[in-house]
Amino acid sequence: MTFSILSFFAGLVLLSGAAEVLVRSSVALAGRAGVSPLVIGLTVVAFGTSAPELVVCVRAALADAPGIAYGNVVGSNIANILLILGAAALLAPLSCATRGILHNSLIMVAATAGFTILALTGVLVWWQGVVMLALLAAYLVNAYWRERSGVEAPAHAVEVVEDLKALKRRPLALLVVGTLGGLAGVVFGAELLVAGAVDIARAFGVGEAVIGLTLVAVGTSLPELAAAIAAARHGHNDLTMGNVVGSNIFNILGILGATALVRPLPVPDQILSFDLWVLAAVTLAVVPFVARRAVIGRGVAVAFLAVYAAYIAVQFVGVDIPA
Repeated sequence: MTFSILSFFAGLVLLSGAAEVLVRSSVALAGRAGVSPLVIGLTVVAFGTSAPELVVCVRAALADAPGIAYGNVVGSNIANILLILGAAALLAPLSCATRGILHNSLIMVAATAGFTILALTGVLVWWQGVVMLALLAAYLVNAYWRERSGVEAPAHAVEVVEDLKALKRRPLALLVVGTLGGLAGVVFGAELLVAGAVDIARAFGVGEAVIGLTLVAVGTSLPELAAAIAAARHGHNDLTMGNVVGSNIFNILGILGATALVRPLPVPDQILSFDLWVLAAVTLAVVPFVARRAVIGRGVAVAFLAVYAAYIAVQFVGVDIPA
């Protein structure tokens, strides 16, 4: 049991550190190759920051642990809204008036609704994964043209530009080693994390979905949480909402889409009867704020965090699943 716990947390630490190295090195390589900051932000950064969730889900599918795969995505999206937005808004008021945020929020709602409909069939199969990845590609193309035309503020590109010049000056060999090493670290970290999570679930007699929705989901969301807190402290809280919305879209369309290509994924009963509807509710909860271009203040932040604490508590107390 001790080994399983150590394996889980070692994998978590390795995932976070390796993902950071992977993103920074691959961003610098793309910059040296002449790729624009906008394209880097929409592709390299988007894929790189989601690498932990993607590799964990694929590894869980290969290990025949669909509860961890679904729990990782559903739990991460719930944590992104309640935990990350709540923590950021607790430090500083969170603006929902960023250009294009309503457009992307509606896409997030549509992606969540589409995933809910597919999940209710009981299993995700390869052709549904292809459709989800095609929709993700369409979303990225649309985002590129909207940002290129000035309709939408390039939040991802702004973050990349800050470090791009300094990163590009590093030796090419170091960047290549960083990219390959970061990728290897993410893969090995996912192996440790999934193996540890499965063993912990079995040892404590809880479902794999519960571990995926809590320990795995929060663990793979820690880099986004740290980034949101750092943004709040540096007065860039306006980027947090856009990053959370974009992450949730990518998690559903990209990560679940790619995972469904690996093998058919049966949806656990708990996800179908409870967590899917919690995800739908918290996703819809964001819309009134962005529709009114409102500010999420500390009162709402406390409510978000309280709801998230209650949600985690319910997971470990147990969810009644209808027969």
